[in-house]
Amino acid sequence: MAESEPAANTNKFTPKDPPKLEPPRDETISVADLAKCDGTDPKYPTYVAVMGTIFDVSGNSSYAPKGSYCVFAGKDASRALAQSSLKLEDCVPEWEDLPEKEKGVLKDWHTFFSKRYNIVGKVQP
Repeated sequence: MAESEPAANTNKFTPKDPPKLEPPRDETISVADLAKCDGTDPKYPTYVAVMGTIFDVSGNSSYAPKGSYCVFAGKDASRALAQSSLKLEDCVPEWEDLPEKEKGVLKDWHTFFSKRYNIVGKVQP
């Protein structure tokens, strides 16, 4: 029974109408370039990074300026997602020191994003 749990767990994040996603891209994007993708400049897409993976959330107004989740746009928001926080100061990439429960929440968020948004690259270390 434990063998089937991860698959069932992953499937719970599958949208009812799954989007047609492009193959993941492997671009390396600097933190400075990621910051430009915060939804405030129409010349740039809107990106959110989770555990270093960058997702294009441009089509979701929740990440646009004044949207419910705009605080995540243009950042690696891993810690905030793991802690279910909307505080700007929590939108940082450091998550390795978090308790296992919060790491599990973060992995769930990564799965959630990966089933809904195109992966455009990785944050440059």
